[in-house]
Amino acid sequence: MKIIVPMAGMGKRMRPHTLTVPKPLIPVAGKPIVQKIIEDLEKVCGTGIEEVAYIIGPTFGEAVEKQLIAVAEKLGAKGSIYYQHEPLGTAHAIMCAKESLDGNVLVVFADTLFKADFTLDRSKDGIIWVQKVDDPKPFGVVKVNENNVITDFVEKPEHFVSDLAIIGIYYFKDGLNLRSELQYLLDNDVREKGEYQLTNALENMKAKGLKFEPGKVTEWLDCGNKNSTVYTNSRILHFMNEAGQVMVDDSVETVSSQIIQPSLIGKNVKITRSVIGPNATIADNCVIENSIVGNCIIQSNTKISNANIDNAMIGSFVVYNGEAKDLSVGDFTTIQ
Repeated sequence: MKIIVPMAGMGKRMRPHTLTVPKPLIPVAGKPIVQKIIEDLEKVCGTGIEEVAYIIGPTFGEAVEKQLIAVAEKLGAKGSIYYQHEPLGTAHAIMCAKESLDGNVLVVFADTLFKADFTLDRSKDGIIWVQKVDDPKPFGVVKVNENNVITDFVEKPEHFVSDLAIIGIYYFKDGLNLRSELQYLLDNDVREKGEYQLTNALENMKAKGLKFEPGKVTEWLDCGNKNSTVYTNSRILHFMNEAGQVMVDDSVETVSSQIIQPSLIGKNVKITRSVIGPNATIADNCVIENSIVGNCIIQSNTKISNANIDNAMIGSFVVYNGEAKDLSVGDFTTIQ
C-alpha cells in the first residue's frame, strides 16, 4: 500500500501557527497532524505501508522534509518528497507524485483526522470516505444507489444533491489507472471552477465501469482553523484516555496543582499552583504557574503565568503573563 499526502497549501486559516511550520506538522494531542493521519491509516490498512509520498510546497525547507521522511520511516515505509509549485487543484496535486501512483493507493489530504473501527477491503475498485454534514456546499459530495454504490460525484454543489461529504480519504485498487485519468484531465485542460479536480477523474473512472463505494468513519475531525483544531485535540485526548494510554509523563513536576483528565502532559513540565485540564495538551519543557489551563494546545518550551486560558493554541518558546480565555499565539512570542 502507498499513501499519497497532498499538503502543499500555506495553511492561511491557521496563522500565526503556520508562519513557522506547515499546517500538517502542527501537533495535535502530542503528534503532528500528518503523523497521526498516517498512523491511523496504517491501522485500517490491515498490512504495512510500503511508501508515504508527500506533496509539499517548494519553500517548506530541508528540516520539514527530514521530519516527514522520519514519520514514514517510523512505520517502516519509504518516504518520498514531491513539490507542487502552483495551487491548481486536487487532481494536479496528486499528479505531482505520479511516479508513486501504482498498485494499491490511499490518497489522504493532510487536515483530516478520523476515528474508525474497520479494516480496508482492498478487493474493491475504490472507496471514498464520507460523512453526513448539515451544510454540504463547501464540500465535494457523493450520491449512492440502493446497492450502496456511488452514482455521482459533485464538487461543492450550489444546490442540494446529497449530504454525504467527501472527507478527503480515497482508496484506489489500481494506482496506474488513477494516474492515467488524472493525466487525461491535465492533457485536455479539464477544469472545474478554475482547477483540476479529483472528482472529475472519479466521474470518468465510474463511467468506464469502476465501482466506488462509500466508506464511513465513526468520527470525522477537522484541523482547518484554530477552533476546530482545539476541538479535535480534545476529542483525540478522550480517545486516548478511553484506551488507557499514559497521559502524564513521569518527569512532570507538580506543586499544589491539579491535573484533570483527559490531559496530555509532556516531558520535564513544571506545574505550580495551577489547574490543568480537561482537554489540555502541554508539550515538553513547559512551565505553568498560578494558572487555569484547559481546552488548549500549548507547544514546547513555553511559560504561562497568572493566566486563565480556554480554547487556545499557543506556540513554542512563548512567554505569556496575563489573563485571557481565548488565545492563538504563534512561536517565539512574549506577552506580559
